[in-house]
Amino acid sequence: MTTEMQAQDPHNTDHHHHDHGSGVLAYIKRWVFTTNHKDIGTLYLWFAMGTFIFAGIQALIIRTELFAPGLVLVDPNLYNTLTTMHGLIMIFGFLMPAGVGLANWQIPMMIGAPDMALPRLNNLSFWILPFAFLLMASTFAMDGGGPNFGWTFYAPLSTTYAPPSTDFFIFSIHMLGISSILGALNIVVTIWTLRAPGMTWYKLPMFAWTWLITAFLLLAIMPVLAGAVTMMLFDRNFGTSFFDAAGGGDPVLFQHLFWFFGHPEVYVLILPAFGIVSSVIPTFARKKLFGYHNMVHATIAIALLSYIVWAHHMFTAGMPLSAELFFMYTTMLIAVPTGVKIFNWVATIWRGSLSFEAPMLFSLAFIFLFTFGGFTGLMLAIAPADFQYQDTYFVVGHFHYVLVPGSVFALTAGIYYWLPKWCGRMYNEVMAKWHFWLSAIFVNVTFFPMHFVGLAGMPRRIPDYALMFTDFNALMTVGAFFFGFAQLLFFYNVIWTIRKGKRVDNQVWDGAEGLEWTLPSPPPYHSFQVPPEVK
Repeated sequence: MTTEMQAQDPHNTDHHHHDHGSGVLAYIKRWVFTTNHKDIGTLYLWFAMGTFIFAGIQALIIRTELFAPGLVLVDPNLYNTLTTMHGLIMIFGFLMPAGVGLANWQIPMMIGAPDMALPRLNNLSFWILPFAFLLMASTFAMDGGGPNFGWTFYAPLSTTYAPPSTDFFIFSIHMLGISSILGALNIVVTIWTLRAPGMTWYKLPMFAWTWLITAFLLLAIMPVLAGAVTMMLFDRNFGTSFFDAAGGGDPVLFQHLFWFFGHPEVYVLILPAFGIVSSVIPTFARKKLFGYHNMVHATIAIALLSYIVWAHHMFTAGMPLSAELFFMYTTMLIAVPTGVKIFNWVATIWRGSLSFEAPMLFSLAFIFLFTFGGFTGLMLAIAPADFQYQDTYFVVGHFHYVLVPGSVFALTAGIYYWLPKWCGRMYNEVMAKWHFWLSAIFVNVTFFPMHFVGLAGMPRRIPDYALMFTDFNALMTVGAFFFGFAQLLFFYNVIWTIRKGKRVDNQVWDGAEGLEWTLPSPPPYHSFQVPPEVK
């Protein structure tokens, strides 16, 4: 940020230091009551880092149990709780907050706004998260253990047969949903109303576009999830039978409600990743993004199609043939706009003046491995074939390829790319490359064999398996531990950069998107000039 921008930014952190006195209290006040979009983005990112470690440890316990056949480490009930919590915390506690953290940091700067449109709401939407997370994590210590019905929490497992801690889990899902809705509202209002003069819709950076569309997705699907978990709550405590066949309800209704939320949610996790990669690749190819208009339209098409494919998660639940065909074809159709995006990234790279710093390496791995995840998704979309794949490790392999080398690699690329912008210091490139190569190799060692054992019939969510799967499972467990170790390098690099990294000037990356780094200062928005007494 230039000095003029800082002078005009009423929420700039520099104003806050002398307002609150000194000492620990001042430090707490500065972070707890901050309305600065950068501070809040930072809070989101640190929170996401903590939950990533927490859910990652759960994943390593799961993989340790699966290292050898037989019950090795944990009892089946705890195993089920771990798989449930690992999935929920990775999605709601890590991927979504990390994406919102990047949005908070970057969107106001990208569109020339002084801050987010609703700064206090922004603060609230973050501070709901730690409490929701603590509520969910506390279920481990409750009688009967934590939620043990899988991250999709299908009824009647989650209504009739679940432990008492499920009510706390429902409450934490409500809180996470409220946080998401507030964050999404803020992003929509900011991009809609605070763009700098002259920034028309088709001049928005791709990252801002993907987040705008993601925010609309969130606003439409989060209330559906809230309705489903409220019905669960009523079934459990107030004698209703929405999902109980004995009382005239239908357990399959729960699946419809859940996946009507759950499938667009997958795109909530991946669209911001598309935006990051669309920012990184032009910089390191030193070319403008190829086919910008098509990228925008493809993103909108993906978002619209994501609402009409939900029942491809339910091919084996029993549905009319016409419905199976409808969901099969619409699912395959969603591959078309996604293919447009892949083509455009490759065309941007084509004959560019390439350099391979860490953000570019992670983005290239993202394109390759995410595409592979997309192809296995296309296999799962074929209804008759899905009867064979359903509930096997093939499905686990598929969605981990979309979410780990997909969402996680893209978020990593974004953090390496923007970190010098945020803290004015350069990360250690050698360590970042070690992080990349270890991650890229061991993510495949961990998740690629899942497709083989899945096609051979190994069921998911079971702590034991047939002897024939032993070698592959041992290999996957070793891969998972090395992959986890690689992430420690990343955390160390980020902390080292903030404390001791080499100082950088205004122009960090010499590339096509260098414009982002030297934005002209926005005009003073008089509505944002907060009177001193409010500060």
